[in-house]
Amino acid sequence: MTLQTESNFHQPGKRFFRRYSAGDAFYEALIEMHRDLSDEQSAKANAKLILLLANHIGDLNILRQALEKARSEL
Repeated sequence: MTLQTESNFHQPGKRFFRRYSAGDAFYEALIEMHRDLSDEQSAKANAKLILLLANHIGDLNILRQALEKARSEL
């Protein structure tokens, strides 16, 4: 399996008007998660989110691909 880098956002049972709308909804939720947090709290929330999503993905090869891609595009 390889890392999915194309838009892959969806919500079961919900149809979006535009293909990117679900991605926009996630971005809005991500920004809301950070609302009223200090920089330190925001960094901790990001770290927790990364670990939760990594656990959900669970495939170490995919996670390594994601780490490599994230670092290469700095």
